[in-house]
This record gives sequence, structure tokens and C-alpha cells, in this order.
Amino acid sequence: MKIAIYPGSFDPITLGHLNIIKRAALCFDKLIVCVMVNSQKNGLFTPEERVELIRRVVSQLPNVEVDASSILLAEYAKQRRARVIVKGLRAVSDFEAEVQMSVINRKLNHNVDTMFLPSHEKYTYLSSTVVKEMVRYGVELSDFLPREIIQDVKKKTEESRRDG
Repeated sequence: MKIAIYPGSFDPITLGHLNIIKRAALCFDKLIVCVMVNSQKNGLFTPEERVELIRRVVSQLPNVEVDASSILLAEYAKQRRARVIVKGLRAVSDFEAEVQMSVINRKLNHNVDTMFLPSHEKYTYLSSTVVKEMVRYGVELSDFLPREIIQDVKKKTEESRRDG
């Protein structure tokens, strides 16, 4: 079975992420979308909430599984028997950092390779950070987020604004 991992923070998942997920899912028997937990970062959503949002968005993709991990990606890939790490590239500037990470992952796990998928041109500008900024300014979100989670993101952003 060909297993790949698509790692990220997904805070929140965007249409750009979803585009990569759909395209990568066509290439593998199983694609694991993994929320990588960084204890140094406080996200808008908790890792558990992100997993739930992603599950809702990918529910129609039978070979896509959603998980979260706080261990090194290379080790996680080994544990899940994944041979490929999928990374989306929005711009040339992403490439340099991602190549460095792929070399490190390969050093830590000789059985894993990285597959780079360029973002669809519609989404080259799109990031979770941009989306969170757009929410704060009341911009229509249907060009940025899967419809299934728009209300969740608006609500969480409002709560975060009130609390913080």
C-alpha cells in the first residue's frame, strides 16, 4: 500500500490545502493529513479542533485519513509506514526551505521521500495567516475557505478577539 503524509498546521485548513489534498489523494492508496503540533505556537484552533475541521472537509475522500502528531515528522512517517511526505509549494521562496527540510527528513528516515506539488495559481497567495486577517476585516471567505468551516472560523475569530 502506498501511504503518504501531508503535514501542516492547518490553522485553519484553506482551499489551497484542500486542493493539494485532493490532488495528492489521487496519487496514493492512503493520504494521511497530519496536523503537526508545535507547542511553541498558540494557534487559533486547538490541534483537536483542526483535526475535526479537516475531517469535515475531507469526509467525501475515502482514502484520506486525518491525524495529529507532536513528534518529528520523519519519525511519524516511520511509525505510519509512509514512504512519501507531500508538500505544497506556493512560491519559489517556499522551495528552498522545503528542500532543506526534505534533506533532514531523509537523513532521519532513509525510507521517506518528499513530493512537491505546486499550488494551483488560484491559491498561490493563500495561507492560513492571510485567511485569519481577512476574517478580522469581514471579507467574504468563500474564495479562501471550504464552505463547511466558514462559520466555525468566523465564530472562533470573534471569540479570540473578545478573549484576547
